[in-house]
Amino acid sequence: MTYCLAIKVKEGVVALADGRITAGTQVTSARKTAMFGDKATEIVIMTSGLRSLRDKTLAYLRRAMQERGSPHGSMFEAVMEYSKCLRIVAEEEHDALARGNLYFNLYAIVAGQLPLDSEPTIYLVYPEGSWLEVDTRTPYVSIGETTYGKPILDRALSYGTSLRNAVKLAYLSFDSTRISAADVGYPIDILTYGRADRRWREAHFDYDDMIHQRQWWNSNLMELASKMPDDLWSEALIGGNPLSVVNTDKK
Repeated sequence: MTYCLAIKVKEGVVALADGRITAGTQVTSARKTAMFGDKATEIVIMTSGLRSLRDKTLAYLRRAMQERGSPHGSMFEAVMEYSKCLRIVAEEEHDALARGNLYFNLYAIVAGQLPLDSEPTIYLVYPEGSWLEVDTRTPYVSIGETTYGKPILDRALSYGTSLRNAVKLAYLSFDSTRISAADVGYPIDILTYGRADRRWREAHFDYDDMIHQRQWWNSNLMELASKMPDDLWSEALIGGNPLSVVNTDKK
């Protein structure tokens, strides 16, 4: 499993991907983000699913972009090119996957801003090659183990969130996921795209790099919980009044 997340806010884009790879009892790490294009036309692709399908699809995309000879003008064109390569790989690998009792499970997030785009764009691409675009009302999309990191984003994230705070929420979303899912973990790659300067920035973090953030979050989370008003359920606490018992025996 994996955890990849992309957030779109007014100031730009945040992309985060974990680096844990599990195969049976073996745990390794590998990069799940890929950059395509030069500095002026870079896009980011993050994937979840079988690693072999990911590598083959991205290899076909690189070849298609080289044969094209010029960068895509818009993110729409880029995601259509990716989807085309994805469908080719799906057709080529269908029989082999079926013989191994496997299925084509490659999901992708494609993010960036190209010369004809008025703003950064994020697409979620399904294994079938169909896609959807991230909307400002729900300004994020995740793939892989998506259950545990969703609540904090739904509660705290909006399109108006600053890019700096979006990075923090992306990290907390990952941290919630890795606590509850054994196959999601460090290292992580965090990329940001600034709408003002149209530039991607990237950082790589391992477990020990984030010790201060983990300790701060754990201690403050417990402190906030202790400060929550408890008058509503005081009767259920030790020292409170005994709970009333409702007799449900039929007369």
